Amino acid sequence: MDLKDQLKNLFPEHVPEQSEAKAPESNIWLQEEPIICKYEKRKGKPITLLEGYNGAAKDFKLLAKELKTKLSVGGSIKNETIIIQGDYRDKIMDILKKKGFRVKRVGG
Repeated sequence: MDLKDQLKNLFPEHVPEQSEAKAPESNIWLQEEPIICKYEKRKGKPITLLEGYNGAAKDFKLLAKELKTKLSVGGSIKNETIIIQGDYRDKIMDILKKKGFRVKRVGG
């Protein structure tokens, strides 16, 4: 006898509620066009570039900070481009897709 059966014996009148699975709410504005995810080498070191986000600057900074903390890497924001140190295209694309963004991989 498992736990559910035991609970039914103890509380026969109880009707369990069905909880609806909600998509995680994002506080970042989502866009229609895909974000471009590029790979480059600058001064011999690999970097990942994210371009094409056309939301508010505040949301752009939040997105960059979240990516840097989840990947535990450094990076910056310059000219409406997020620069992440290292080649993390696959991980970044997975994170952005889970948030609801469309992502397009370019180069390499």
